[in-house]
Amino acid sequence: MLSQIVEFLVSTVESWGYFGVFFLMFVESSFFIPFPSEVVMIPAGYLAFSGKMSLLWAFVAGTAGSLAGALCNYYICYFFGRPLVAKYGKYVRITPEKMAKFEAFFNKYGDISTFNCRLIPGIRQYISLPAGLAKMNMFKFCLYTSLGAGLWVAVLLAVGYLIGDNQELIKEEMPLITVAALGFVVLVTLVYFFVKRKQKRGEGESV
Repeated sequence: MLSQIVEFLVSTVESWGYFGVFFLMFVESSFFIPFPSEVVMIPAGYLAFSGKMSLLWAFVAGTAGSLAGALCNYYICYFFGRPLVAKYGKYVRITPEKMAKFEAFFNKYGDISTFNCRLIPGIRQYISLPAGLAKMNMFKFCLYTSLGAGLWVAVLLAVGYLIGDNQELIKEEMPLITVAALGFVVLVTLVYFFVKRKQKRGEGESV
């Protein structure tokens, strides 16, 4: 069964090419039809291993698609605000309670949350919503989102490329990859807050 699913995903990505990678990652990154990015980028990595796709352009397409989907979420909340999410969010599994949690997380951790949440399954699609509500600086939003999405895309491409024909390992190694990504998120967040605290202390001493 797993073999058939993997073959179907690989053939789909192969037939659609780089546009398919971009489009599927756009859909994955938006909150309309959230699904695992692994089902797109790991097959793309396998196709790069097979010589049927460029690793570089697959990375560019995947990262650009993720950013485009995140921008879609951002601008929906930027222009239409909370009433739209409150009215239609229930149709895409965004309850008021969930939205409150996303906002609390964003307000607590600030801009860096748009980076580290791109590496957390189940959250990466939604962190753009509170960023849009807060009207986060567009340059920072694109930068942090691209860095987080690009890192995750690179990891998944590497998995597909290095595993190659060994399809069973895809299923076996994904939990480990997810845990490693979460560990990296924690490390980056700690470094970010350490630097921020040091900057604030420096500003306080200079006054």
